[in-house]
Amino acid sequence: MKRLLPQPLLAAIILALWLILQQSAGLGHLLLGSFIAIGVSLAASAVLPERVEIGKAHKFIQLLAVAGLDIIRSNLAVMMVLFHPRPAPKAGFIEMQLELKNETGLAILAVLLTATPGSAWLEYDRARSTVLIHVFDLVDADEWVKMVKQRYEVLLLEIFP
Repeated sequence: MKRLLPQPLLAAIILALWLILQQSAGLGHLLLGSFIAIGVSLAASAVLPERVEIGKAHKFIQLLAVAGLDIIRSNLAVMMVLFHPRPAPKAGFIEMQLELKNETGLAILAVLLTATPGSAWLEYDRARSTVLIHVFDLVDADEWVKMVKQRYEVLLLEIFP
């Protein structure tokens, strides 16, 4: 079974997305979506360095909720900076030390930080385990680092030990 479905979580997500996009769970869509999901899973196993395993699924759901709220809040904050007259925002760079070593966890953190308006993941130094982040309106770098570590890294460490 592992040879046919090397990335079962990926295949399940692709099948679910296929059925949602088709707006149907008919037998034809289910079969075609399964073939596509299995094909993508087989292709992905050639490029993914390790099998993705989630330690605590409820923490993954919590991470999605926290990130979703942060993205909405950040959208509003960037909108306020752009539309309200005040001194120009102070953009800045932050170099942050990370405890997270799992490649999948690091990739998810990079996506979360880049998807959040006003911040961008720029560079990761594996040797020093540091990440360079650009922030659009940097008020307090220490507070920003604390927020990322407490809101994202702690959850990612529990999800991807």
